Amino acid sequence: MQILQKTISLKAKSRGFHLITDEILKAIPEIEDLKVGMIQVFIQHTSASLTINENADPTVRKDFEMWFNKAVPENDPDYKHDYEGSDDMPAHLKSVLLDTAVLIPIKNGQLALGTWQGIYLCEHRNYGGNRNVVLTAWGI
Repeated sequence: MQILQKTISLKAKSRGFHLITDEILKAIPEIEDLKVGMIQVFIQHTSASLTINENADPTVRKDFEMWFNKAVPENDPDYKHDYEGSDDMPAHLKSVLLDTAVLIPIKNGQLALGTWQGIYLCEHRNYGGNRNVVLTAWGI
């Protein structure tokens, strides 16, 4: 069994939902050698998250951002954690609703994603900065 691990830094992205599948694949081309395996993509931040979803129609990403902003509004007077800005506590809550990691099967050297699936970086801060992601792949 092979085990691979890399940490990459994704360049800062604007608030919203961003497809990063190609960036992940470019960062860890060694998965091409795995016939059967898994890859975990883990983000080392609490105000951004990862998910897998529709990768074709960009309006899906806009609708995600709209829905999350309605579901978790900024400037809620009940928030106690507000010293890092009005987008900080909502960013943490949005991250809890999604997740900090995704786990994807590897089949014949490729991610076994569905036809319309892609990996998203969900940036919940207005100015989140670069985001560190740990990629861990294992298999045979």
